[in-house]
Amino acid sequence: MICALASAVCFGTASVLQAVAARDTAPGTGSGVDPRLLLRVLKQWRYLLGLALDGLGFVLELIALRALPIYTVGAALAATLAVTAVVAAPVLHTRLSRREWLAVGVVCGGLAMLALASGVEGHLRGTPGLRIATLVFALALLALGALAGRLPERARAAVLGLGAGLGFGVVEVTVRLIDDFTPTALLTNPAVYALLIGGGTAFLLLTTAFQRGSVTAATAGMVIGETIGPALVGVAWLGDRTREGLAPLAAAGFALAVVGALLLARFGEAPAAERNAAEDTVAVDGG
Repeated sequence: MICALASAVCFGTASVLQAVAARDTAPGTGSGVDPRLLLRVLKQWRYLLGLALDGLGFVLELIALRALPIYTVGAALAATLAVTAVVAAPVLHTRLSRREWLAVGVVCGGLAMLALASGVEGHLRGTPGLRIATLVFALALLALGALAGRLPERARAAVLGLGAGLGFGVVEVTVRLIDDFTPTALLTNPAVYALLIGGGTAFLLLTTAFQRGSVTAATAGMVIGETIGPALVGVAWLGDRTREGLAPLAAAGFALAVVGALLLARFGEAPAAERNAAEDTVAVDGG
C-alpha cells in the first residue's frame, strides 16, 4: 500500500509538470496519437522531470500490483489528484478551497476503508484468451485514439483522457498476466505487447489531451478509465477478493476514493498565469 500511494505521488506531480510543458508547446497534427508532439515536449525540462517521476511511479506500481488486488492499486492511483493537491500546492502557488480539502478527506477515508477490506492479490494468472483480448483492446485503443483528436473541443479532452486511462488500465491488467520472465515466454506472451502498446498509447493520448483541451476533463476521464475497468477484470478473471465479509466496505471505499478524485480534477489545471503565457508562446510560434 505504501508503494501504491508513493506511486500516486509520483504520477500526480508528473501530471502537473507535463500539463504545463504540453501547453507551452506548439500544436501538432490534430491527431490524438501525435508522436511529433511528444518529440517536441521532450525538449521541455518539466516534461522530462515528469517522465522521470512517471518511471519511478511505474516501478512502485508494479511492486504494489504484485501484492495487492487491482482494485486497491487502482483506487490508490485515483488518489493521485488528492496527493498532488497536498504535495504540489506550494510549487504551483495555489490554495485549496474548503471543498477541495473535503475531497482530500473523502479520498483518504475511501483508501483507509479499502486498506481494511482488501485481501491479497488473486492467484489466477488469466487465460490465453484474456491475454489476446488485452492486445486486441490496446490496438483498438491506438486506432480510435488517432481519431479522437478530431472531436469537437468540448468532448476531445474528456475522450482523450478516458482513452489514456484505459491505456494505463491495460498496463495494470497485463502486469498480472506476465508470470514467466524468460526471453522465450516474454516474446510469445501477447500481454507483453499489450503492455507496451497500451502504455505508449496512454502517454500519447494524455499529452495531446493536456495540450489541446481542458486538463480537468482529461484528468477526470483518465481517473475513470484506469480504475473501474481494471478493477472489474481483476475481480471477474484474476481472482481478486476482499477479506471475508468486507466486500461492501471495499466497494464503498473504492467509490469514495474515485468520487473524491473526480472532485479534485480541477486541481490538474495549470496556474492561470502560466497557462496564459503558454498560450501566448503557442500563438507566437504558430504565427
